[in-house]
This record gives sequence, structure tokens and C-alpha cells, in this order.
Amino acid sequence: MKIVSLVLKFPPRHAVEVRKAVEAVPGASVVADSGDGRMIALLEDGPGYAVSDSILQVHQVAHLMSVTLSYEYSDEMLTPEEA
Repeated sequence: MKIVSLVLKFPPRHAVEVRKAVEAVPGASVVADSGDGRMIALLEDGPGYAVSDSILQVHQVAHLMSVTLSYEYSDEMLTPEEA
């Protein structure tokens, strides 16, 4: 399992478009919207897609001025007993 969070910055007038586009990416959801042109998106891997693919798709969302990786978690190295 892999999880990342991204901080997205964009002109506030495009918030609805940005949210819809981000939530259309596999494994992505908007978990915080400041209302001033900043959002936090959570991306999780799943069957048939990787977090890295989803990150690349988010980078292609129209109107984004910046995308910053703020958190990354992976439990792939854990043994079944540790998970």
C-alpha cells in the first residue's frame, strides 16, 4: 500500500474545476480546501494503477500553478506480521 498527499496551488476562481479534475484521477480525493487557492489531495494506489501514475495525472490538471509532495507512506517492506 502506498499513500501520498499533495499540496495544490491554483487561482481560487478555478477551485471547482481543479477539484473535479483531481477527483477524476484514480485513487485521488481532495481532503482539504482552504478556499483561497490551496487544496490537499490524498492519493492511494489500487488495483491497476500506481500512485506514481496518479501523481503524473494530477500534474496535468489545468490551472495548477504548483504541486508539492508533502507526505509519503509505504508499507511494502513490512512483513505480514508487522502490517
